[in-house]
Amino acid sequence: MRGVLIVIKGLGRGGAEQLLASSAPYLDTERFRYRFAYLLPWKDSLVAELEAAGLPVDCLDGDGGLGWVGRLRGLVRREGVDLVHLHSPVAAAAARAALGRRARIVYTEHNVWSRYHPATYAANLATFPRNDHVFAVSDEVRASVRYPWPLRALPMPPVETLHHGLDQAAVAGWGGADGVRAELGIPPEAPVVGNVANFKAAKDHPTLLRAAARVREAMPEVRFLLIGQGPLEPASRRLAADLGLDGTVVFTGFRTDAHRLLAGLDVFTLSSTYEGLPIALIEAMALGRPAVVTRVGGVPEVLRDGVQGLLVPPRDPDALADGLLKLLGDPELRARMGAAARERAGHFDIRKAVRRMEQVYAELLA
Repeated sequence: MRGVLIVIKGLGRGGAEQLLASSAPYLDTERFRYRFAYLLPWKDSLVAELEAAGLPVDCLDGDGGLGWVGRLRGLVRREGVDLVHLHSPVAAAAARAALGRRARIVYTEHNVWSRYHPATYAANLATFPRNDHVFAVSDEVRASVRYPWPLRALPMPPVETLHHGLDQAAVAGWGGADGVRAELGIPPEAPVVGNVANFKAAKDHPTLLRAAARVREAMPEVRFLLIGQGPLEPASRRLAADLGLDGTVVFTGFRTDAHRLLAGLDVFTLSSTYEGLPIALIEAMALGRPAVVTRVGGVPEVLRDGVQGLLVPPRDPDALADGLLKLLGDPELRARMGAAARERAGHFDIRKAVRRMEQVYAELLA
């Protein structure tokens, strides 16, 4: 049995991390001997879930610099790892350089190259030819993977788009929104907009909050649920207060029952300036919720404008507000788009992604 080690920067509850957890029940553990490893010890909320699935998890403890690289080499040698699947560009660049030809290397690219910090871009670029195979989470990400002109002679590994998705079996078991409105103090008839997004710059909560202020002018009873946590949450709370949105915006913090809260929305929204493949959007669509989201990254590959929801430009509070008001004001349109959203979400199945990844592992290890 061949050993496969999956390495990621952290195992907190982000989109990329959740994909690993969602894939766990479908890994062929009779064909491959799987392990997971992560760098940041404080980002460990998914560790118990992976271990409960019988998958060993190692913390390489990358908090103190590059000492984790030696621990990675030791883990690969000690556990007889034949293939390493890397996520996170900084971790991937260091691992490629450290591992040499000790193992085959697969890499998942979650971001367009133009968004990387120059140092991250340079490190990723310098070591990229060491990859044996690359998965890109969207067509836009795949299109960005190209060497600058002076380096076009470098060998380019095979790069393919692989849309990840949901555990459709788990989706079938998701419950409804029982008691959500009462719990959060939302009137029964109030229209509710919301999202699931960590408070980071790329999610652009300020644009969403400014749009919320405009929507409230037209619909004073509206409520916005912001589900998540992150370093910019205090700044977002201050902006909401400055905009007079106390009582309109509900900051729920991290929730283990995010699906239940999503089921209580009338409309899902994202104001992101970039998304690779937005899993929260696919989850909302799976629950039959139409969406108003920014036309960035892989979003248009998930949602077709005017079919499952509306696409609007990023950093444009007025356009976002107009889209939200259009859906909130038209129950029939919401119902039609919600049904189309549910159907579309069924195409994003984590089992298909796992089967393709394991096909590549087998080819590389043959």
